[in-house]
Amino acid sequence: MADNLTPQAATAAPPVDEALTTYTHVIYALHSLAVLIGVTTVATVVGSFVCGIPSIVAVIMNYARRSATRGTLLESHFRWQIRTFWFAALWAVVIWMVSLPLMIVLIGFPLLVLGLVALAIWIIYRVARGWLALRDRRPMYS
Repeated sequence: MADNLTPQAATAAPPVDEALTTYTHVIYALHSLAVLIGVTTVATVVGSFVCGIPSIVAVIMNYARRSATRGTLLESHFRWQIRTFWFAALWAVVIWMVSLPLMIVLIGFPLLVLGLVALAIWIIYRVARGWLALRDRRPMYS
C-alpha cells in the first residue's frame, strides 16, 4: 500500500504556522486596501498600488518574513505578492514610457488610459486570486 503514494503525498509540505498565515492575510488586506483607495479616490488603482503606503508596507512585510515561509505553502503566496507588486511597477513604467512620446500625436492619451485600466484589472485579479487561494489553504502556482 505504501508504494501507491503519489510524489506529492510523499513530499508533503510542513505544517504552516497560524501566525504566519494571519500575517499573510494582513499583507493581502494591505494590498486590497491600496486597490480600494485607488477605486474610491482620485488616485488610480495602479498609482495607489505601486506608490501607496499600504502596498509598500505590504512588500516590506513580505521581505521581512520571507525566510520564515520557506518550504511551506505560504512561500508561494509571498512570491506571488512580491511579483505582483514589482511587475505592476514595471508595467506602469513601460505604459508611461510608451504613451508619453505618443501623446504628441494624441494616440498616447487613449493608449495610457487603456494600459492603466488593463493593469488595474490585472492587479485586482492577482490580489483576489491569491487571497482566495490562501483562504482555501492552497499554494499559488498549483
